[in-house]
Amino acid sequence: MPSSKIKGITLAILGPHLWGISGTVAQFLFVNDHISSNWLVSIRMLLSGILLVLFGLVTNSKKEFVIWYHFRDIVRLFFFSFIGMAASQYTYFKAIDEGNAATATILQFLSPVLIIIYSAFSTRTFPRRVDLLSLVMALIGTVLLVTHGSLTTLSIPVGGFLWGLGTAVSAMLYTLLPRTLLRTYGSVPIVGWSMLIGGIAFSLYYRIWNHMPSFNWSTYGGVTFVVIFGTMLAYLFFLQSLSFIQPATASMLGSFEPLSATFLSIMFLGTHFGLIEITGSILIIGTVFIQSWSAIRSNKLNT
Repeated sequence: MPSSKIKGITLAILGPHLWGISGTVAQFLFVNDHISSNWLVSIRMLLSGILLVLFGLVTNSKKEFVIWYHFRDIVRLFFFSFIGMAASQYTYFKAIDEGNAATATILQFLSPVLIIIYSAFSTRTFPRRVDLLSLVMALIGTVLLVTHGSLTTLSIPVGGFLWGLGTAVSAMLYTLLPRTLLRTYGSVPIVGWSMLIGGIAFSLYYRIWNHMPSFNWSTYGGVTFVVIFGTMLAYLFFLQSLSFIQPATASMLGSFEPLSATFLSIMFLGTHFGLIEITGSILIIGTVFIQSWSAIRSNKLNT
């Protein structure tokens, strides 16, 4: 295997792995240090946005400011910052706060299925067989995950389930909205500026200076990990991996995010996952593998 491909696979595993760990760390901060999810979302986006913009300035200063010379793209950037970036960050951490990191991360992986549904309606085409299989797997998996096999009860809080679905919707928007911007300006400027814009807006709206938590060593360590490793480096690693491997392969390796979040939640936070929940999780995550494999196979047939 070429060294460039090994590098891409490694980066594509590290990024989602850090995302998964940061979700578990966030749950620890919510439960043990009583940090507000609103405060953590604001700080995460604000500081990560600053670091990513600075990274862009150091690596390619000319490209970092190009978007600010085009009014229409500025409007698109602000729209994505609020509807895509900020929404995905907020719903994810609220789903963790109301439920747990493992379930929130797994429900987030329903976004590819929502994209299939959106594409079918927008193009007025009937889904492919592989898409229908993904839809059925996702539906069954979600029912098993949140009901423990009993259709009359929920095995997780209602808030955790609803925010988890919101995470899937916002992840779909996060994927679809910035495609033109990413092709034109690159990933680092768009992700950095959108995080900074969303972070400033959240910080001002929530007035984070009035909701400062009581800091101790675990608070400093947890917040630092979420901002630097779980956000800035996770995004950079995953985005950089796309320079070496196909997006479909990177998406498949993104399954390390719910795997790491689930494992750590069970090991350190006492989250219970029985056989039924595990089966539901496998079905949901399996849709990513099916879609990615289909994309890889189609690419090979077209080359």
